[in-house]
Amino acid sequence: MSRRVCVIGGGSSGLTSIKCCLDEGLEPTCFESSDDIGGLWRFKENPEADRASIYHSVIINTSKEMMCFSDFPIPAHFPNYMHNSLIMDYFRMYAEHFQLTKHIRFQIRVLQVKPRPDFSRSGQWDVETENKKGEKEKHIFDAVMICIGHHCHPNLPLHDFPGIDKFKGQYFHSRDYKTAEEWRGKRVVVIGIGNSGGDIAVELSRVTKQVFLSTRRGAWILNRVGQQGIVWKSPFCMAQSVLPFGLVCRLGENKINQRFNHSLYSLQPKHRLFSQHPTVNDELPNRILSGTVQVKPNIRRLQGSSIEFDDGTVEDNIDLVVFATGYNFSFPFLPSNMLPVSGNKANLYKYMFPPGLERPTLVVIGLVQPLGAIMPISEMQARWATRVFKGLNKLPSMDCMLKDIKHKEETIAKRYVTSQRHTIQVEYIDYMDQIAYQVGARPSLLGLFLRDPGVWLCVLLGPCTPYQYRLRGPGQWDGARQAILTTWDRMAGALKTRPSDIPEPKQSSLLLTLTVGAAALALGYYWNIHNHPSLLIALDPTTWQDKIKPYLPVLW
Repeated sequence: MSRRVCVIGGGSSGLTSIKCCLDEGLEPTCFESSDDIGGLWRFKENPEADRASIYHSVIINTSKEMMCFSDFPIPAHFPNYMHNSLIMDYFRMYAEHFQLTKHIRFQIRVLQVKPRPDFSRSGQWDVETENKKGEKEKHIFDAVMICIGHHCHPNLPLHDFPGIDKFKGQYFHSRDYKTAEEWRGKRVVVIGIGNSGGDIAVELSRVTKQVFLSTRRGAWILNRVGQQGIVWKSPFCMAQSVLPFGLVCRLGENKINQRFNHSLYSLQPKHRLFSQHPTVNDELPNRILSGTVQVKPNIRRLQGSSIEFDDGTVEDNIDLVVFATGYNFSFPFLPSNMLPVSGNKANLYKYMFPPGLERPTLVVIGLVQPLGAIMPISEMQARWATRVFKGLNKLPSMDCMLKDIKHKEETIAKRYVTSQRHTIQVEYIDYMDQIAYQVGARPSLLGLFLRDPGVWLCVLLGPCTPYQYRLRGPGQWDGARQAILTTWDRMAGALKTRPSDIPEPKQSSLLLTLTVGAAALALGYYWNIHNHPSLLIALDPTTWQDKIKPYLPVLW
């Protein structure tokens, strides 16, 4: 008999968990409390309790090539940065292609998940659910995948804002914000300079009389549009693993300050670039420049309709305060002692497995905050988890898991400013590689160098697309190679919406690409012939030049 798996939540993490269960021959049943898939990305006019909620204009901060599931590329005609409605379209395509929806039971809420009396032997779980009519049902599952995300419970720290209880205007959390129009001509304060705070401040500033953006620490502002209009990707990904942290930060800070001087715009933080999750916003500098957004320090107190800031300035006649102050997460359906959450922290091995369970049949999927998209990470986590459920992969001892958790906490404490948003922070490439290693799907650069130099060059110098984790190992996808080689085609294709006879300008980055590529080739060539003289003939430079040449335009 196939093992039955309970998937809690039908958002992006839940969808890919269902698919990974099917890939491994498991039998998934997904319980989704709403009437549709999509989770965070499903826009609703009215926020619903205990569910994620977004505003109408939300556009994702990662490009389509970096956010897609690894064996299902986003269509070429979709824009590189997608509106939430297009993300939903993609999820529906994914669900239809892999026939996932038939495994989802909608409008079913999970009330309780607890280990069965014989858990130490069977690893099974009792799951109690309730439908929209209030009818309860009990189930037995061999494993549980929790895919509820971490944007459901708003963090509203009213105790930090004296006088808020007597404030004459309105206030609410950013999850309750939908559109700007109703605030036309008003004076608004937005608290928090994360991605939501920045977006909402910019959008409101187009119709309001004045927006004040309050931030305690400031922030480094990144932009979607990179050099020459190309989709932005960090050029420091590889550098972070080999260069000193301070040097990498300085290089990055100098680069983004060339766009606009953060100190001049009152945004300069004391922390380094990679010590906080950065804010992505192309429009904020322009709104500050035009005066429609004014950057302010933290709020000291509220008095009637006036707000006093820490620098002593006072702004009167404030109509609205928006708290873009993040979220808390919890697992209310689990026994309180099984996975306690304190200070937005939960002890999870690799942010997934509770280390104290006798059987590794419970996993949390998608409880991370990467500089990048969550979708490929959730997919990789689900690929590993389903193999653990089947007994194909083993977890280390509890002591090893606890040491890993402690090391992770110490690393975060040293690198990031103290904030609840950094308790689940991960480095995208490093974390993906860690989990892919467990699955057996991490690409081998040396192996690619020897077998497929064109793909090797794309993986080495191009963006770290999810497709590279389908080149080998369990779950290998025959289309991965072609998806990697055509990444640029899909990126550029979405921009070419008008025929033009004007030749494209020569890409200045080509020389750098060729130089770095040649240096990498030379280093790899030298290492191989020095350690493996028998490969000298196979690594003839003339042959390799002919093999690599067709793929170089992909990296422009």
